[in-house]
Amino acid sequence: MNVEIHFPNATEVATHLDALVELLKDSVDNGASVGFLPPLEDAEARAYWEGVVAALGSPSRGLALARVDGRVAGTAQLVEADKANARHRAEVSKVLVHSAFRRRGIGAALMRALEERAWERGKRTLVLDTLEGAPSEQLYQSLGWIRAGVIPQYAQTADGALHSTVIYYKLLRDSG
Repeated sequence: MNVEIHFPNATEVATHLDALVELLKDSVDNGASVGFLPPLEDAEARAYWEGVVAALGSPSRGLALARVDGRVAGTAQLVEADKANARHRAEVSKVLVHSAFRRRGIGAALMRALEERAWERGKRTLVLDTLEGAPSEQLYQSLGWIRAGVIPQYAQTADGALHSTVIYYKLLRDSG
């Protein structure tokens, strides 16, 4: 398996819209809690990715794209804080791995790439949230992320149930 991870610009991301729509739909329909409910419609997924393409015009947004043998296998985003007292931090969001490629280290590779990108851009504190009990918790913990707390009844699932979300953080290297 040949995994390639890079940070494409908005123009390149736009060329992958169909594959990204399919990735988001697959992720949501397979239980990912990333702000959408299943079944996710093509139009809603496409509108989301078009918004990401527009946001990539800003230097404060980065998208890591994982491809396996040329096929889009996953993505993760880095959203940098822009307030004066927050320029040292960023949020990791929408870590997605297509179900056909899970359990192959792609999520970990995406996270490592985001962490390196954040470090290069002067970020020292990263945060993210995930559904409590989701498989992603194991991934984040294995990469040294620290569980900061739980917010009850934060995310709703398709059946209407409310679930807790967990906030994680990671301090990159020794920032003093």
